[in-house]
Amino acid sequence: MILIKSWSDAEKEAYSVRKRVFIEEQDVPEEMELDEYDPLAQHALAYLNSECIGTARLVTLPGRIGNFGRIGRMAVLPMHRRQGIGGGLLRALLDLSKSQGITRLELHAQLSAIPFYEKFGFIAQGDIYDEAGIAHRDMILYI
Repeated sequence: MILIKSWSDAEKEAYSVRKRVFIEEQDVPEEMELDEYDPLAQHALAYLNSECIGTARLVTLPGRIGNFGRIGRMAVLPMHRRQGIGGGLLRALLDLSKSQGITRLELHAQLSAIPFYEKFGFIAQGDIYDEAGIAHRDMILYI
């Protein structure tokens, strides 16, 4: 089951998953994990029974030509990966984007995740760069 929540309702569960994946597993500095976009974002949370096992967020930003969204902080607990949880989170955020009239989505993909996002129509663009010590590349999707 996937629910969309505000940060005030999602913070405890989303941060727990993000801490385990990004800070503990991937060594992202703790001070980089929370940012000014969390309170503005809508957060998708995936549940198995009553346990939150995955999360992702959608930040809507005004653009010169309509609104665009940025998907980020996608994390699934290790023991639940490769079971469709990430795809479910991404589909929920794609549906949410469409319902809000967002026409362009961007994300910062870890290089290992690029094939996952390509399955949903995202296209890699630009150079590879370092973000929190991990190689990333920008991706974009017009919807």
